[in-house]
Amino acid sequence: MSCFLTNSSVGKKLVMSISGCFLVLFILFHMSMNLTMLFSWQGYNAICEFLGANWYALAGTALLAAGVLVHFVYAFILTIDNYRARGKQRYAVTVQEKGVAWSSKNMLVLGVIVILGLGLHLVHFWSKMQLVEIMGQHASVINGQEFQVINGAAIMMYTFSHWYNVVLYLVWFAALWFHLTHGVWSMFQTVGFANDTWYPRLKCIANIVATLIFLGFAAVAVYCYFTSSPQLIDEMIANPLAH
Repeated sequence: MSCFLTNSSVGKKLVMSISGCFLVLFILFHMSMNLTMLFSWQGYNAICEFLGANWYALAGTALLAAGVLVHFVYAFILTIDNYRARGKQRYAVTVQEKGVAWSSKNMLVLGVIVILGLGLHLVHFWSKMQLVEIMGQHASVINGQEFQVINGAAIMMYTFSHWYNVVLYLVWFAALWFHLTHGVWSMFQTVGFANDTWYPRLKCIANIVATLIFLGFAAVAVYCYFTSSPQLIDEMIANPLAH
């Protein structure tokens, strides 16, 4: 079985599909969690506290890291295999639309941008929250201001109060949109659903899922930018259970 998953082209694509499905489900969960910020800072902070350095959150973080690593390692392997077998054609597909979609031809580049965005996200949030809690501390100091690790609402509001962070994240979300418009339907194609009947349906589903994810994440970043102020951030730091 291990040889099939590591040596066979079909096996490698199956690993990509399974890990990709797992990551899409996590992204949908993360987006839903972030949307809480639009309605209740207290509710968002309650989720952050629940998903702190507890054993189940740490186990989930480790599983997520493994999923990301597996997905992108196999993406590089498949890209190299496809270059060797078909020149510059990235992914072999059994159904082709008229004119190959830009995203399908640039999945590796999009994947690299997604990884860079993930690194930015880890620096801005994970390193200020769960990592600090793992280290036995209860607060992070950001530009001279102290934020409780469970006060994710204040950290998010502060991060997106800077226009350049909003721009960087919107670029990340856009790359994720392009990546998902191809990736979601190709997951199903790998397991045999991409026939003439299902191909247009899967493309539609992929576009809907990718658009919902983009709009959900972007809405929170834009909301924080336009509602933030030094006074509000100070209030959120002082009263993390307000609103």
